[in-house]
Amino acid sequence: KMRIAKAMARAGLCSRRDAERWIADGRVTVNGETIPSPARDVGPGDRVLIDGQPLPMAAPTQLWRYAKPRGAVTTHRDPEGRPTVFDGLPEDMPRVLSIGRLDYNTEGLLLLTTDGELARYLELPSTGWMRRYRVRAHGRISQADLDALKDGITIDGINYGPIEATLDSQQGANVWLTIGLREGKNREVRNILASLGLEVNRLIRVSFGPFQLLDMKPGTVEPVRRKVLVEQLGVRLAKRFNLAAEDDDDARSMRQARARRAPPGQAGEEGDARPAPRKRKSRDRRGGSHRGSLPKGGAPESQPDVIEIDETQLDDIKPWDVPGDGAGDPPRKARKRPADKARGRAPRKPARKPGTTPQRS
Repeated sequence: KMRIAKAMARAGLCSRRDAERWIADGRVTVNGETIPSPARDVGPGDRVLIDGQPLPMAAPTQLWRYAKPRGAVTTHRDPEGRPTVFDGLPEDMPRVLSIGRLDYNTEGLLLLTTDGELARYLELPSTGWMRRYRVRAHGRISQADLDALKDGITIDGINYGPIEATLDSQQGANVWLTIGLREGKNREVRNILASLGLEVNRLIRVSFGPFQLLDMKPGTVEPVRRKVLVEQLGVRLAKRFNLAAEDDDDARSMRQARARRAPPGQAGEEGDARPAPRKRKSRDRRGGSHRGSLPKGGAPESQPDVIEIDETQLDDIKPWDVPGDGAGDPPRKARKRPADKARGRAPRKPARKPGTTPQRS
């Protein structure tokens, strides 16, 4: 079971805050009763109606990469009437939320999702995902000054955590920097560099955790396969955030990811076990006996063990921060070519040495 507002948000109808307002307006009923408060848990057996219409089934969580252009605010409604990042999204996209925010004049990678709980989780510094930025700033600075940021800095009573900063180049009166941080506080990059005497005139986020901007053009949006998140978050969190239904391809990816984390024959996360290696069988064109079998009356030759390799890939998204664990399934063993005798042929006669004559019996 879950709170009614969360169920409405997960179904893609509205945000939790909007759901609470709808409930307060008397637009939501549960099992024929109008509920006065969002402090109500609902489950699969409850009948929930909004304005007389049944609550849609919650679809698996989705994630998109979005290349935010300059001159757009990261909000659904702007009191000043400025354009928002949601105004230019494709019409067939469901209602989405941003994972974190980018300032009006900041451009680059912004992650969008249908699940508010996932968005809040990925925004937390404790998640450990690095945000990387390319920065052009007016002024001069040395690498030694940037190295002093590795232990964090306090500005006007606000504590900023450890910061990775690299001086890339000097172009006239401007410098290009690469900045990496894990908190994402309001105007963090601009405030930190301003304390060092630099004025930021261009700020581009190039990655968020394992997801990269790559060569996306401003204003474009690209979906991320849910199995990518399964690989990055792990099976337990994937289930928590409704990343796959039990009967779709992504559920199989979840089970495969879980199996890879467990040694052969031992239970993995959530009680699943990695399957033991099994033999690969192949049939000849006539669909009869196995290739390499003996003639009638003989036992078929044993086949070499072949470990099936999971073909799950991370699409075109290459992890930025998350290193590989070095684990992986071994390559397939080469199939041995059966001997002529195993194919039922007569053994070959030994080659005659030059200059000799065959002996007759």
